[in-house]
Amino acid sequence: MDNMTIKTFLFLTLLTLVGCSSSNETDVDKVPDKSAQALFVDAREALDNGLYKRAIQILSAIDSRFPFGPISHQVQLDLIYAYYKSNDAEQGLALADRFLKLNPNHADVDYVYYMRALINLATEANLFQDLAGIDRSDRDPSASRSAFNDLKTILTDFPQSKYAADSRKRMIEIKSRLAKYELAVARFYIEREAYASAANRGRYIVQYYSPSEEVEQALEIMIECYDKMGLDDLKSNALQVLAANYPKNSLVK
Repeated sequence: MDNMTIKTFLFLTLLTLVGCSSSNETDVDKVPDKSAQALFVDAREALDNGLYKRAIQILSAIDSRFPFGPISHQVQLDLIYAYYKSNDAEQGLALADRFLKLNPNHADVDYVYYMRALINLATEANLFQDLAGIDRSDRDPSASRSAFNDLKTILTDFPQSKYAADSRKRMIEIKSRLAKYELAVARFYIEREAYASAANRGRYIVQYYSPSEEVEQALEIMIECYDKMGLDDLKSNALQVLAANYPKNSLVK
């Protein structure tokens, strides 16, 4: 291939890349020139039909063309939902953060906290791993913690919210997820004979995740670690708590 051919190839490749980039950046320009209300009807129809990418395109156009219109807040709320349904966590979280910052007293702020929690939880979902039965409890639970905090905010600040009941249910599930993570870390420390660190993780579970199914295992870890370290008083106390709450446990005599 001679120099001229190479240059021509590179030029055409560059044109292709620029064309692809431009098409992504001008999606909003492809939305028809209609009133905000007319476009909003189109966006809602797209949402109702599960066409979330199209809804995002239309809603983004409304948000860009009519940023201070009477439906601007509802457009942003629908955009958050559309980003969630299209698995675009980055955009969804960014828009939710911006909405909460600029509209802390909005009537639907509880909805934004709820959606931000759902988006964070969705980032940890992995269908393949769930179907395969792979334990994911050792993964970084930062998204779960963020979701837990948002759901807790709903229960604390908006107890009458229509999202309160589901928030409470999801918090219980997240609590178990976080407790499993702490157990995984504790076992990691035990394998490396870092018994003090493992015992601290067990104590953390007992203190912050009671009641949960993981508390019994946490107490077992504490007893094992205190025994390894020769801390008989702490071991005895942990055994008493275990006996009082789980009398059928094999460590209880």
